[in-house]
Amino acid sequence: MIGTTLSHFKITAKLGEGGMGEVYRATDTNLDREVAIKVLPEDFTRDPERLARFEREAKVLASLNHPNIAAIYQVEEVDDVHFLVLELAAGEDLQKRLARGPIPLRESLTIGLNIAVALEAAHEQGIIHRDLKPANVKTTSDGGVKVLDFGLAKALEAQSASSSEELSRLDTLTNLSTPGALLGTPGYMSPEQISGIPADPRSDIWSFGCL
Repeated sequence: MIGTTLSHFKITAKLGEGGMGEVYRATDTNLDREVAIKVLPEDFTRDPERLARFEREAKVLASLNHPNIAAIYQVEEVDDVHFLVLELAAGEDLQKRLARGPIPLRESLTIGLNIAVALEAAHEQGIIHRDLKPANVKTTSDGGVKVLDFGLAKALEAQSASSSEELSRLDTLTNLSTPGALLGTPGYMSPEQISGIPADPRSDIWSFGCL
């Protein structure tokens, strides 16, 4: 992908990959700015369930507008390649920061407060992150925070007895590597996520505590 162009976005580097696809750094040649491009693997486009999840991610992200949450600019499809155009968050992720050694108390409190504020903003709109972990948090030298990757988030909805079984099934949709695997990262997943039952904002609070 590096060196290619999708619409007016020139791919310049690979940033990573996860359960919903690969992420690249790109230049928006129309607006002359750096962005992140999240690409759905080509074979996923033939899977209606996975494609629907990708489109839901776009809608979930578009409904969030908060300085501590990485923004979505647009969703695109070019020559059967489906991708999101996202804010390119500066700084290093919290996983890399932790690998360098313990974080001083004052800095830890600032980071933690910013993450909590971001989650609160999402919860107020009925959205759960469901995959909060150090790799999904970017930190900056001034203590700023961007929470990334709401790809596993699902808007909360009124649940009746008749819908709870369906919601439980949605909680165990296939991920990138293992069909039928639970969505999330085991070390940070709440008991209800691991059990495959519907999650609510308390699930994020559990993950926040683990983080």
